Amino acid sequence: MQRPPFLETVRRLYSFDTEIQDFRLFGDGHIHQTFLISTATQPYILQRFNIEVFEYPERISHNHAIMLCEIDRDTLPFILPLPVANTRGELFSFIDGAWFRLSPFVPGTCVNEVKSTHQAYLAARAFARLIEAGMHIPASTFQEPIPGFHDLDLRYQQFSQAVAETQRSVSGDLKELVDFYAEQGTLIDEYVSWKNRLPRRMTHNDTKINNLIYAEDGSEVAAVIDLDTIMAGYVMYDFGDLVRTVACTESESSVNWAHIRVDQDRYDALMQGFQDVGQGVFTPEELESLPFGGKMMTCIMGLRFLTDYLKGNVYYHIRYEQQNLHRAKNQMHLLMALL
Repeated sequence: MQRPPFLETVRRLYSFDTEIQDFRLFGDGHIHQTFLISTATQPYILQRFNIEVFEYPERISHNHAIMLCEIDRDTLPFILPLPVANTRGELFSFIDGAWFRLSPFVPGTCVNEVKSTHQAYLAARAFARLIEAGMHIPASTFQEPIPGFHDLDLRYQQFSQAVAETQRSVSGDLKELVDFYAEQGTLIDEYVSWKNRLPRRMTHNDTKINNLIYAEDGSEVAAVIDLDTIMAGYVMYDFGDLVRTVACTESESSVNWAHIRVDQDRYDALMQGFQDVGQGVFTPEELESLPFGGKMMTCIMGLRFLTDYLKGNVYYHIRYEQQNLHRAKNQMHLLMALL
């Protein structure tokens, strides 16, 4: 591809000793525009940051700076590819009206779907190890890149408001879904109860399988990536999102309602991964909260999909008009399997 003008600015800002030898689009991410650039000595990932999704890049930079200073990355069995500081000591560079950042490139394989229970186990263990690595850092020092991201109580309130204000006719499938999610008040109460009893930790908060890089032979996790959502949270968040995305027999866009259930072998592998790291590290209540994490993260995503549909599909990218409705129905079936 043709080299854009900003590339020379990047070279100067990061004091590359040699010319950039290769430059190309990389990966299939949906949030940031990602490029792979190579110099004579090292390849890097360059990202043009999407501030429409992440409105507070300075909060992400703040959190990453804490991790760079406080986490002993040499003790981790995988790489944390945090941003490289530019010549001004900044983790983000403002170039031609856009924010950019540079990170080390980690070779390996990203997958969108777990192929084995061992792969699920490795994922759970890696995300749990990341939490463990940040446990000595006061959670209050982290800022929220996305305020209220996993606040189930807040998402339920937003859903209720969307129901009251929607321009759609609440009937048929939509009424079934609205009624189902409106009846999850006991789940909200349980969430509030757990929040009042659990310690806050540094958590990843977006523990999808494609936010890992596996070694080429699949024997280990080579890197935990997409660290933009690092902030204060609860251990159950990271376990719960793994359950939602890894232990379900169908993807979140599937409309094969009858086939949506929990893969118990994968679920058990996820639990084993967190317990192997967490025994003697996480509190007994944190370990006890893990099963609830799967329920709450499934519920929160169902609420978010349905809220977006009620508001006219203004947030999530869709391929057809009813996709958010169908995603919410998908999560309803998974939640019923978890309850």
